[in-house]
Amino acid sequence: MKTRAPAGGGPRLRALNLIGGQWQAAAAAREGDSINPANGREIGSFAAGEAADARQAIDAARSAFERGSLSRDPAQRAALLLRWADRLARRGDLAHLLTLENGKVLAQSRQEIAAAIACVRQEAGRLLQAAGAGIISASVSQPAGVVAILVPWDAPVALLVASLAPALAAGCSAVVKPARQCAQVIAAVIGELAAVEGLPQGVVNVVSETGQQVACELVASRGVDILCFTGGRETGRRMAQAAAPSAKRLLFDLAGKSCSLVFSDVDMHVMAGKLATAALIAAGQHSAAPSRILVHASCFDQAKAALKRALGQVIVGAGDDLGCAMGPLIDASALVAVGVRTERALERCGEVVLQGRRAGGELSHGYFLSPTLVVERAGADASSAEEIYGPFISIGRFEEDNEAVACANAMCMARSVSVWTGDPARAQRLVRALRNDGILINRHDWLAVNGSAGGGSIAPRGTLSDFLASPRQ
Repeated sequence: MKTRAPAGGGPRLRALNLIGGQWQAAAAAREGDSINPANGREIGSFAAGEAADARQAIDAARSAFERGSLSRDPAQRAALLLRWADRLARRGDLAHLLTLENGKVLAQSRQEIAAAIACVRQEAGRLLQAAGAGIISASVSQPAGVVAILVPWDAPVALLVASLAPALAAGCSAVVKPARQCAQVIAAVIGELAAVEGLPQGVVNVVSETGQQVACELVASRGVDILCFTGGRETGRRMAQAAAPSAKRLLFDLAGKSCSLVFSDVDMHVMAGKLATAALIAAGQHSAAPSRILVHASCFDQAKAALKRALGQVIVGAGDDLGCAMGPLIDASALVAVGVRTERALERCGEVVLQGRRAGGELSHGYFLSPTLVVERAGADASSAEEIYGPFISIGRFEEDNEAVACANAMCMARSVSVWTGDPARAQRLVRALRNDGILINRHDWLAVNGSAGGGSIAPRGTLSDFLASPRQ
């Protein structure tokens, strides 16, 4: 493992809640700490809301939806979205703020911000195109109401925008609850939206928290019509149960494990370099990261050696050091949890090719863990089934194409698959046979898994428009 020390310093940040158009402290005046995962130091604080804050935000969103003009004026919504995108594009510090709070390397943060801006502009363009089509139909779409968006920390800006931009485009109001690890960057992104001329008060609200009261209120409230959540399967299951009495619509994007299928007719050195980069996106804490790599038996040893070399050369350090390829885990609890899951997987694997280590020296105060590479044990293997959600990669082998497809399709909640082959006919056969959210050929771009980083959707929200705008005869 190669390491570089994190830079320090910077002004203290403070993120307030946005409720009814006003930035304000939490009702109970409580605050949480924002921590730089590269060194464990506080970078600021955020308003730690509770159930009362959530109820106030829901009421503000409901009032704005029912009494405001935005839900009835598509042109106004399109203009608002375009102004928001322009303001975000002028904020040159957003990527640095994302890296400071989230830990991912600066290049990844820049990609995420660019993709988010492209998504906002795409939603505006879709509105303008629909408005100019001149189509008369017996069925029209009406905005669904108040949308609650629970934002995760792994790709916070991209996943916020993936839900909020379509919600605004549809004419809905929203209450956003960011994960505590991304309260600062979400406040900055929403701050640019709140400053847009023409945004009615209460259309967008933000309530952060350190506990679970705000999330529980949003899940259970009958004032919320749609709940958007990105996160773990078990959390999603509990949320669905809690939301059932309110009969709200649920749009969940639950985390899964991504994999890659590698055939002998590709350049192993190129493949290993690209997959090492993809597997360590956000230190492996992203469901689009290919944490399982299945290789044809004829090139298994060659691929294993190439992956070991590529992962061993990764420079681990603070995300704002442009020479680094992987930053820290998100926080201290993640470091412990990933460590426990990794140790459990090491006991069950067939071979430990490369074992991750805690960083020492100047990096010892941060949440750094170098990559681990293991060979799957033949047969049922827990390391291939369990999502480590960290810099852990397993490599297995297959003999036939249909065996590779069966392995990929059998993965519970499989997030995405990349196919590495020089045979176009094989690639087409596999694309038709695989059942996944995203299938990529000879690449595994983390944003491309969910759409296009240059302007397409950046989250698998194929039914989002149907949820946010209800057809009425």
